[in-house]
Amino acid sequence: MDASDPLARLRQGFLLAEGEVYLDGNSLGVASAAALDALRIGAREEWSQGLIRSWNTAGWFDLPVELGDAIGRLVGAAQGQVVVSDTTSINIYKALHAAIGLRPGRKVIVAEAGSFPTDLYIAEGVISTLPGVTMRLEGRDADRIEDLLDDDVAAVLVNHVNYKTGALRDMAELTRAIHGVGALAVWDLCHSAGALPITLDEANADFAVGCTYKYLNGGPGSPAFIYVASRHLDKAQQPLSGWWGHARPFAFETGYQGDPGIRRFQCGTQPVLSLRALKGALSVWDDVDMGQLRAKSIALTELFIQLVEEKCTGHGLVLESPRDPARRGSQVAFGHEHAYEIVQALIERGVIGDFRAPHTLRFGFTPLYLSHADVARAVQVLADVLESGLWREPRFAVRGAVT
Repeated sequence: MDASDPLARLRQGFLLAEGEVYLDGNSLGVASAAALDALRIGAREEWSQGLIRSWNTAGWFDLPVELGDAIGRLVGAAQGQVVVSDTTSINIYKALHAAIGLRPGRKVIVAEAGSFPTDLYIAEGVISTLPGVTMRLEGRDADRIEDLLDDDVAAVLVNHVNYKTGALRDMAELTRAIHGVGALAVWDLCHSAGALPITLDEANADFAVGCTYKYLNGGPGSPAFIYVASRHLDKAQQPLSGWWGHARPFAFETGYQGDPGIRRFQCGTQPVLSLRALKGALSVWDDVDMGQLRAKSIALTELFIQLVEEKCTGHGLVLESPRDPARRGSQVAFGHEHAYEIVQALIERGVIGDFRAPHTLRFGFTPLYLSHADVARAVQVLADVLESGLWREPRFAVRGAVT
């Protein structure tokens, strides 16, 4: 399988620790040589030597839109609709406020009870600023988002891929249903951007947000991105009216006037060194075929599920991800009563996955740098950990601040 892998050549561009299998790219992607080279240039040359001049001479000021267009190619967005800025949480806040502002008189946000928690926390924060606005949740108020839609709904905040189970939504189909009641769709792409083909424009999405430190490998805490469909740019208003979103930031005018384009969705000064590292990370994607990426992702996850079910039977693992690969992102989750301890034992043995409360072992498969041999080795280690009972040793139950 590795011998016939058209993406295998990309592995050599990443800094992978010898003897480890890294299955946590859906939390933090691996560093690439290109990202570190770009960071070095940004720090040692542009900052150290160019200093303030580099805002112009090194193109710092335009990096958010330049990188936004680079990400746009990976998420199916034409130029001028994506900007790299701030964090996912902040961008959700912007997008929800903007969507609600485009639907005056409507008083409901729809989201998922099983959403990544920050989405719900931010939605609660938005509601706290808008008297009369309420939230309906799939999994609490109804079984499906479609059953929560009516003409009171202003915006629907939905994850393209569920952070825990890896379940993949049909973006075009759900967006049609949302538009059918006159509401707007806000898609969270954190667990799909860089993992599979996305077609925001084709699906007629309204807004989208995503992070760059998972499958895009931009580095810990690298800036997020926000997409605003071009048809909304002339009217959409976001509440964080910082100077980088101003039409003329260096005119230093007293009143705020937003930029007419996607720059309006920026807020304050952006972290240039993180942007430089991200620029290097995104250069890796220049000749990546997204169809090949998806095919390899499916092959890796299918192989993992098959081998786990062959080699780890009788140890209480329960598949939590969709079995149909067409309904699954690039990750696989198994449930176990002692998931945390098992993950810690795996990490000690050089297989890096992660744990999600209360009982999920979660494994991310990044097609750019993982091999099929990695998958086979990871499953063999998992089988050894379970068969030997290694995970039962008390040290594996001690929890750190980050789990």
